[in-house]
Amino acid sequence: MALTQSIKLIGIGDNGQESLLPQYISWIEECEVLVGGERLLEFFPYYIGEKIVVKGGLQPLVEQLKNEKRKTVILASGDPLFYGLGGYLASKIDIEVYPYFSSIQLAFSKMGESWQDAYLISVHGRSMKGLAQKIDGKSKIALLTDTDNSPSKIAEYLLSFGMKEYRAFVAENIQGESEKYGWYELEDMENLEFSPLNVVILKKVGENPKWTLGIDDEEFSQRKPDKGLITKKEIRVLSLYAMQLTSNSIVWDIGTCTGSMAIESAKLAPEGQVFAIEKNEGDLENCLQNQRKFRTDLTAIHGKAPEGLETFPNPDAIFIGGTGGNMKDLLKVCCERLTQGGRIVLNAATIENLYRANEAFEEFGFETSIMHAQISRSKPILGMKRFVPLNPIYIITAKRKEEIHE
Repeated sequence: MALTQSIKLIGIGDNGQESLLPQYISWIEECEVLVGGERLLEFFPYYIGEKIVVKGGLQPLVEQLKNEKRKTVILASGDPLFYGLGGYLASKIDIEVYPYFSSIQLAFSKMGESWQDAYLISVHGRSMKGLAQKIDGKSKIALLTDTDNSPSKIAEYLLSFGMKEYRAFVAENIQGESEKYGWYELEDMENLEFSPLNVVILKKVGENPKWTLGIDDEEFSQRKPDKGLITKKEIRVLSLYAMQLTSNSIVWDIGTCTGSMAIESAKLAPEGQVFAIEKNEGDLENCLQNQRKFRTDLTAIHGKAPEGLETFPNPDAIFIGGTGGNMKDLLKVCCERLTQGGRIVLNAATIENLYRANEAFEEFGFETSIMHAQISRSKPILGMKRFVPLNPIYIITAKRKEEIHE
């Protein structure tokens, strides 16, 4: 396809012009407009055309380039299509992309290991929130960092979740004059300073704890002495199934208590986000302890829903373990905020709450399916076994009527 504009996007390394093919240098010297960050433009002090410094958002640059008729070259670090500006620009304007090595590639070359099996993630300009469940158990992880999410902050974060089975390889200023790289223990890395231009590679050198779906109730920190305020594991598994989570689901857990549902949701949706709310401060503290133990970094706040839900993004799935006596107002908000195709799963222990929930969902245009779960567990007695019943629970799953009957 013929290009309507002569715009080339060229990747460049920290060694400046040495990283470029002669043809690329010719394009840069012959172009009339050279675009890039200040650091990259400094590699071409004798360039005589117009220089445009990229600062802030890219939208103004896109508008400017759409009307640009002169020969234009854009400079970007490494591979512009790997967590760079290339993907955004290519979706807005016609450009030719000429990548250099990504910093990840170069870091693995210094490390001397293959990287096709690595989990790649960027915390550059992004929050580390949720990183724990994304990387837990993975054997090789590469992270793009920034000044806030530095190697020392990453080490502090990992240690807060007990992830001591990792060692870190940090490559700084790759191909630059002050290039440095090496291995670090997390406890050491936490107290060191690094160049802002770095890549962190984590390698698992020990065993990590493993939990399967349906974590035993006793594993969770719970309210004492009156234990039992937890969604029992059998009910938890049935409720999680009803929620139909995907790897990137956004989940609400209302009345989270120990956080058992939120934690298992985060493990099923590691690339998504989980938001929990709990009215009892003591239970919320248990939830926070359980997050650290089970390596799930979710958002849990103190409050009585529906107050507080306005701070959460719209969910793909909602679990309601308790309504706090404010069922209709709560369900109204949940039904309004649920995304298309989403599900609300409510656990009711009484026939009165079952009736109220079913009636409210009907009023708000939702259709329900109900499972009555009566489960007993075996218990030894005098060399034999008997069954002890758990409290029966109604598991109510609600979906929009128009989505069911389309």
